[in-house]
Amino acid sequence: MLKNRSVPTDTVLPHIVYQNVADAIAWLATAFGFIEHYRYGDPEGPISGAQMHLGEAWIMLNRVRAGRASPAQVGFETQSLTVFVDDVDAHFQRAKSAGARIVEDLHETVYGELQYGAEDLDGHHWLFSQHARDVSPGEWGAKIAERRGVLPEMAPIGREASWPGRPAPPGSPGAARLGPPPRE
Repeated sequence: MLKNRSVPTDTVLPHIVYQNVADAIAWLATAFGFIEHYRYGDPEGPISGAQMHLGEAWIMLNRVRAGRASPAQVGFETQSLTVFVDDVDAHFQRAKSAGARIVEDLHETVYGELQYGAEDLDGHHWLFSQHARDVSPGEWGAKIAERRGVLPEMAPIGREASWPGRPAPPGSPGAARLGPPPRE
């Protein structure tokens, strides 16, 4: 695979919307320790976006525009982001000292993580976590999904793929029909 130094490919790269990208860059660096990689936009106007990272956790910051809003603007949480850090105790203290709104105190979860939750300047929910112990999902009540090892067949665009054991998509050959047959 071709490597591109502008976009990491071995991670999920969330795009997070902020009302003011410059303020978000400064706040995320101070409160959470993110490091700016680059920024872009019209040199004469506000910053359109930026890429930052904390260790190997990478994020994109995007400016609000039509069809995009921050949680502070819409009045509710839009997602939760989990970032793994080496020393969650120190990270928690840093975030508190910088004025991050702590929404979940530092604690150990039933699934073996030491973590806390915070909101940033635009209301995005963040979890910062560190492995505290190795716990099997079954130990805390989770059930591992059955893996069949079968990939769906490739379907033309506009049609659903067929999975073994899954009913055929509505309107496709073999689909159950509800109601009277169509008129001819």
